[in-house]
Amino acid sequence: MSVKDRVDPYSVTPLLRKHLIGDGYDIVFDLEKSHGAWVCDARDGTEYLDFYTFFASLPLGFNHPVFQQEEILERLVRAALHKPANSDAHTPELASFTEAFSRHALADGFRHLFFIEGGALAVENALKAAFDWKARLNEAAGRSESPGDKILHFREAFHGRSGYTLSLTNTAPEKTDLFPKFDWPRVSNPKLRFPVDDEEFARVGSAEEECLTEIEQAFARHPHDIAAIIIEPIQGEGGDNHFRGKFLRDLRRIADERQALLIFDEVQTGFGLTGKMWAYEHYGVPPDILCFGKKSQVCGIMAGERLDEVQDNVFHVSSRINSTWGGGLVDMARCEIILEVMEEERLVENAEAVGAHLQSGLEDFAARHPGVIGNPRGLGLMCAFDCPDGETRNRLLELCAANRFLAIACGSVSVRFRPPLILSVEEAEEGLLRLERSARQL
Repeated sequence: MSVKDRVDPYSVTPLLRKHLIGDGYDIVFDLEKSHGAWVCDARDGTEYLDFYTFFASLPLGFNHPVFQQEEILERLVRAALHKPANSDAHTPELASFTEAFSRHALADGFRHLFFIEGGALAVENALKAAFDWKARLNEAAGRSESPGDKILHFREAFHGRSGYTLSLTNTAPEKTDLFPKFDWPRVSNPKLRFPVDDEEFARVGSAEEECLTEIEQAFARHPHDIAAIIIEPIQGEGGDNHFRGKFLRDLRRIADERQALLIFDEVQTGFGLTGKMWAYEHYGVPPDILCFGKKSQVCGIMAGERLDEVQDNVFHVSSRINSTWGGGLVDMARCEIILEVMEEERLVENAEAVGAHLQSGLEDFAARHPGVIGNPRGLGLMCAFDCPDGETRNRLLELCAANRFLAIACGSVSVRFRPPLILSVEEAEEGLLRLERSARQL
């Protein structure tokens, strides 16, 4: 008996609302009939073009042919039957995944890996690694009175909703208000506005200088207590905010000069979305710690050699960072399969090519309808645009859904696209057509 025989699709939302908020999409996702970049509503078979992908976490879309193969299904079922404590209970499946991840996804210059369930917890453990590193540096230098317990971060950042990360996230206030937080240094985010003409080039250069001054002032106030600078290479939840490579290089320089780690949160930008495996590769600015999640299925961090400047760092001392499951084994098995498909089908390159087509279409649409959307921007398939105000943005998203096209809000006025890596040029064109149809109905 299938789950749809046990639960009538029309009863899904009423059942959920008995115990959950249940305010998601007005769609009952049919996990069997959805395919590729298309979501099928289990209630009536309506299909939607999916530029949502579970908040950018579905790299191959729905029901990729690889998951119809008997050997692949056996691998997934075997991994799903038990949930080992991966940090202590080692299995061939764990070793196979770790080898595949290090071969396909471990960035140049990185050695250490740590796996956990959830992007916020990946960031949380990156912060713990930084706190430990900085405190030990201070102790070795005779500065034991300086705990190294602060993280410098940026306005409009989203790094999660747990523990330490609540002190970093500052997007929609309902996500952090009334929860206790640390008073860590927060600085302005010198984001680009597109197209980048001479006037914008001058404006963002000035904004960068102001931000760098704020950073230097923060280090002057806390000369030995800032353990790390953390930034999303492109701020997703906060509005798909792009930064210049020069600015990221300045952050790298300051982190080195001030004995702080540079952490890139690539939970959303990573795993091929921008047309490279990791977004930082576009800028040639390697971080000390990189956080990953979403498309990778299992979340975690990778760390480079700078951590080893401290001998007893968290990657050398047992139990300094840990969790029961150390990332779920079935997610690891799925990630390993996804990595194999990404290489075989050259999906990172596909994201670059189709993303360029999608971005070009957005730019053309913005040029033809300047009062409807503006600031079209993107890197690979990570594309976005602005509406005149939040009310217009929200209405546009409602119209898109009515036209069977799923996209996501970000920031106060922006719409972001997060299609799967398997998106075709034809599907990108169809998305643009449905966007235009929706915009004409405003």
